[in-house]
Amino acid sequence: MNKEQMNVIPRPEHPRPQFFRENWRNLNGLWDFDFDFGNSKKEQGWADKTDYDRQILVPFCPESKLSGIGYTDYMDAVWYHRVITVSAEELSGRVLIHFGAVDYKTEVFVNGKSAGTHIGGYTSFCFDITNLLQEGENHLTVYAVDQVRTRKQPSGKQSFKYASQGCYYTRTTGIWQTVWLEFVPEVYMTSMELIPDPDNGCAHVKVFTNQAATGFSVKAEAFLDGEAVGDLRASCGGTCTQFSLPLSVTKWWEIGSPVLYDLKLSLCKGEAACDEVATYFGLRTIEIADGAILLNHKPVFQRLVLDQGFYPDGIYTAPTEEDLKRDIELSMAVGFNGARLHEKVFEERFLYWADKLGYIVWGEYPNWGLNTSEADALCTYLPEWLESVKRDFNHPAIVGWCPFNETWDVHGCPQDDRVLSGIYHATKAVDPTRPVIDTSGNYHVITDIYDVHNYEQDPEKWATFGKAENWYDLYDQCAFKPKYMGRQHYNGEPYFMSEYGGTWWNEAAAAEIRATMSEEQIRKTSWGYGKQPLTEEEAGSRIAALTKILLEDPKMCAFCYTQLTDVEQEQNGLYYYDRSPKFSKEIYEMIREGFMWPAAIEKAGEIH
Repeated sequence: MNKEQMNVIPRPEHPRPQFFRENWRNLNGLWDFDFDFGNSKKEQGWADKTDYDRQILVPFCPESKLSGIGYTDYMDAVWYHRVITVSAEELSGRVLIHFGAVDYKTEVFVNGKSAGTHIGGYTSFCFDITNLLQEGENHLTVYAVDQVRTRKQPSGKQSFKYASQGCYYTRTTGIWQTVWLEFVPEVYMTSMELIPDPDNGCAHVKVFTNQAATGFSVKAEAFLDGEAVGDLRASCGGTCTQFSLPLSVTKWWEIGSPVLYDLKLSLCKGEAACDEVATYFGLRTIEIADGAILLNHKPVFQRLVLDQGFYPDGIYTAPTEEDLKRDIELSMAVGFNGARLHEKVFEERFLYWADKLGYIVWGEYPNWGLNTSEADALCTYLPEWLESVKRDFNHPAIVGWCPFNETWDVHGCPQDDRVLSGIYHATKAVDPTRPVIDTSGNYHVITDIYDVHNYEQDPEKWATFGKAENWYDLYDQCAFKPKYMGRQHYNGEPYFMSEYGGTWWNEAAAAEIRATMSEEQIRKTSWGYGKQPLTEEEAGSRIAALTKILLEDPKMCAFCYTQLTDVEQEQNGLYYYDRSPKFSKEIYEMIREGFMWPAAIEKAGEIH
């Protein structure tokens, strides 16, 4: 660890932009660290241990280069430690410790005593540690267990094998998002839920508190471009205060033209504000009608890209906030208006930039790694998934939920349909405002949108698919074969080609193939779908042709191209893994023209 790393706080921005308090402290930076390969150090008394042999740069996982560790073999458990200092003034209220995400099962200790346990490697959590703290120095210890090989925990695209292969990549263990402290009063706001209602010129709000706030009130103040446009005070009752906030000015959040309102929430005792939170919201509606997804009552063709959310030096963690924003800008530059956030719960700062830039996204969960052929998968999955839905509920950029992706049969045992239908119904109960796809690509049980994955690379053959009654009857030509047809039935939902393309292009690999090596030899270190094009012109024209055929099909309301960037050995991105350009300016123009080609329903004047 060099001096520059020791003196800097990485990822210094507030990690929760939709629930900002002034009184907080970022705990990113240098922590003590050690491995626990036998997962036995808790029994050895490590909750009290304060002398460690290694250090790590939080919030980067130990597999990453940015962490200063760079260890990529299996780690069944890891330990973190640091000293935090708290003042008497800070101890006069409550002290909360927040974790953006820790993979997978976490126990937190303060001065050797357990503060709490959390299960789930992708969702945020916090503990009230006030009663475990003392004025001055305190020892904070984090113990994380991560066992991806058990098939009992969702792990997304993390490789089950020692090394990465195919579309499985380097694992992430332990802390991989920001850690921070908040200093709050005895009674404080814990979260907020907002449903926009632009048709009625208001926003419906729920404010939750840590305990019954009898005798308190919530004051809500809305602003647009710095001007006050809404003001309301509601008396509290119990732990949830509900009200509708009228707005004097109604402006809609649109793709590429987002309007965001600032919202200040104050928890008051009499006229005095005890707790204040800054947030924001956008006014927009989502509906399904006539085979299309409607945004603000207008059908909008969703031109999406698959975004894996991996980074060469940070793995799951973007090196800087600017990297999060840049990924969205790179996507928009080639003609996309949104993304599937694939097999991962993206950090809130990414969603913040999606909100700010007018970029629509589908929220997913990393279901790969969990055996969905067993009913007890519901017990594991449901609390983790609902935590992510509740965390991200207020982001206007999120236009749908997709909890599962490609729920394949496992060792000859089919998926347990009760797991998928249970998650679907629970999601609709928690969020009735957005469409839900039960499982993307195959084996639908109950879904609002019918989607399929197809990686056919021949445009001529691809064009014949759309001439059938619908794309989803063609299982003999698609990824999923006729023997599975009895497992799902089309019921008139909108059509969505939610994965296609995946055109495998890497200039160096193509040069090797042209020179001396076979495609099979190249695939040992380079991977993608179909036969690799041998020139960038061939790659660009293929991508554009496949896309135009989809857009010219009047049955389609959305597509998702695989994928935004290369990830390690998977080299079917539109950019290299380091986000540098993969194609020349002329080829990018060809690709962009394909993605921006008018859709058939646009030509008919039905979609905007």
